[in-house]
Amino acid sequence: MMIGEVADKSGFSIDTLRYYEKIGLLPNADRDPGGRRFYDRDILRWLDFLGRLRDLGMPIRDRVLYARLRAEGDSTIEARRSLLQTYRDELATRIASLTETLDVLDAKIASYDTTGAPLKDPKK
Repeated sequence: MMIGEVADKSGFSIDTLRYYEKIGLLPNADRDPGGRRFYDRDILRWLDFLGRLRDLGMPIRDRVLYARLRAEGDSTIEARRSLLQTYRDELATRIASLTETLDVLDAKIASYDTTGAPLKDPKK
């Protein structure tokens, strides 16, 4: 796939893909005879994973570290597992906190529903 198709399918901009390649988040792309980047379809799975790491709040330095460890192969499995475990634990803590907040909001909304008072029209 050419870089434009990867951008369309992954949701990452062409500039981001070039930047990710420059800093080591993406492997260097193969080049066609005209020098244009050409990617294997497997890159989409990797970009999806990178997007998830970004969305959970992993800083770019740790994403680059993870990519470097991944490129080094099986000897780095424990280091990769440990890095992911750290962020997984932080995410689980955030989810628990958000779940508690949701419960509080649900209780508050339910209390308004039981007061019998008419709900205000948000357009007024």
